Amino acid sequence: MEIETTKEKKAVIVSVKGKIDAVTAPEFEKALANLMEKGEDAFLLNFSGLEYISSAGLRSILSTAKQLKPKDGKILFCGLTGPVKDVFKISGFGTIFKIFETREDALKWVK
Repeated sequence: MEIETTKEKKAVIVSVKGKIDAVTAPEFEKALANLMEKGEDAFLLNFSGLEYISSAGLRSILSTAKQLKPKDGKILFCGLTGPVKDVFKISGFGTIFKIFETREDALKWVK
């Protein structure tokens, strides 16, 4: 798994390539926690390079969202494809989180 972060508007764009599974989920969650410690509270997770996400990956997203809630933070998603898109649909994450086709569309939601 590769994680790359950039800042655009008031959001941190977290681009993930590879897989988020039981092995890599703790690393993914730690990367987001480190950003929150620096005061970041708006995340756009760009999953266009993500090939697979397991339940451990979904748990790390939920855990991060719970930590952001008291800060009025948000997590947005873009670039979901194939199996990752299916997992989000089946798990109900599509009803919990805002999911956008493109990064540009998602950034319109960031104030």
